[in-house]
Amino acid sequence: MVRNTGLAADHIRRAEIRLEALDVLFARESWADVVRESQEVVELALKGVLRAHGVEPPRIHDVSEVLIAEKGRFPDSLQQKLKDLASISRELRRDRELAFYGAEDLTPSGFYSRSDAERARDGARRTAEAVLPHVATN
Repeated sequence: MVRNTGLAADHIRRAEIRLEALDVLFARESWADVVRESQEVVELALKGVLRAHGVEPPRIHDVSEVLIAEKGRFPDSLQQKLKDLASISRELRRDRELAFYGAEDLTPSGFYSRSDAERARDGARRTAEAVLPHVATN
């Protein structure tokens, strides 16, 4: 099994940087952008932990099904959190395009609220905190 540990670490590093950016977006009350960037944090973090444990992540935005299917590859401490992480991934995936592009009948800045942004940012933080100890980043 080939593991590109450098790529796994890069995913985590980039997720951590985006996590910091969430606070800037939140402070500026850009709720839709907090939701969108939170999805990016979750996607990168989960793909990083999958790679670190020998799983080539699919080129899709929500890897929750892969995460659950490959549960046995992860340490027990992470396995206990997989359902929550999968749920966060699925929920944020649904908002990915809408938060960024909007729709003919929906403007993202008017649609997303502070509570949406808080929920998304919290999910991104929980995801990053859960996977960070399971990916070598140095």
